[in-house]
Amino acid sequence: MILALFEPAPSRKNTPLPMMRDPVPAGFPSPAADCMEGMLDLNEHLIRRPAATFIVRVEGDSMTGAGICSGDLAVVDRSLKPRNNDIVIAVVGGELTVKRLVKTRDSIMLAPENPSFKPIVLRDENDLLVWGVVSAIVRTLRTD
Repeated sequence: MILALFEPAPSRKNTPLPMMRDPVPAGFPSPAADCMEGMLDLNEHLIRRPAATFIVRVEGDSMTGAGICSGDLAVVDRSLKPRNNDIVIAVVGGELTVKRLVKTRDSIMLAPENPSFKPIVLRDENDLLVWGVVSAIVRTLRTD
């Protein structure tokens, strides 16, 4: 999996967007879902630490089981300490990859979320360089 488009978190003035008060059901429509709650700034919602946050574009299929698809934007917080089962951006062989961090008693693994890909098994924590923890995914469904 290749990651591209390193962008620092936006520093321009935030642009709040209207947000509905009630969630939109994914089942039957709700007749009361037409009231606005107020304005929502996606920067405040997705980016907790702007100075330590970057956006990367994901390319490839190894994380589709985690809901991360090629073309998605991953919000990466470099200030978070990686924990077991976090999805991380890691350096492997000099290249960045996005995988799930799995720590066991005997090894550390960068696990894909697609059975077509093999995990990357590391024997020593010193062999692992985690560049950041993925804190959110942004997906565009339509580009026109």
